[in-house]
Amino acid sequence: MEKIYRPNVAIVVLSAEYPTKKDVFIAERTDIRDSWQFPQGGIDEGESAEQALFRELEEEIGTNDVKIIAEFPEWISYDFPSHIAKKMKPFSGQTQRYYLVQLNKGAQINLDTEIPEFSNHKFVDFEELFEYIAHFKRPVYEKVLGYFKEEGYF
Repeated sequence: MEKIYRPNVAIVVLSAEYPTKKDVFIAERTDIRDSWQFPQGGIDEGESAEQALFRELEEEIGTNDVKIIAEFPEWISYDFPSHIAKKMKPFSGQTQRYYLVQLNKGAQINLDTEIPEFSNHKFVDFEELFEYIAHFKRPVYEKVLGYFKEEGYF
């Protein structure tokens, strides 16, 4: 059976203090305890990845007051673990466009959105990120963050 991947945008959000501090935003999912990730979400029909980025940030963290710093140069895909794939049919996983953004000074994060996806958030140092990230997302995060590091952003 051919796998179908959901088009998705994922956003690495840097604090307003970047580049002085290289702190990265992560949030804990409301539906999976101790599961931390970057904001992300599906790209709607007729919507560009960049449009989805700003919409998803507003929907998930209550602000899209950011500036885009960089974009990962290719789409990157991963498969859902079986317990998640059952809920996401017909999709086997996601194909994502990753962006690196910085919060503008004064931007306010508010997780109490219309449909809260996150229960908690924090900014962690780039070097500490992988202590929090769900196992099935680690290879993608390592590739994307490795690229941004090679490009001199971290």
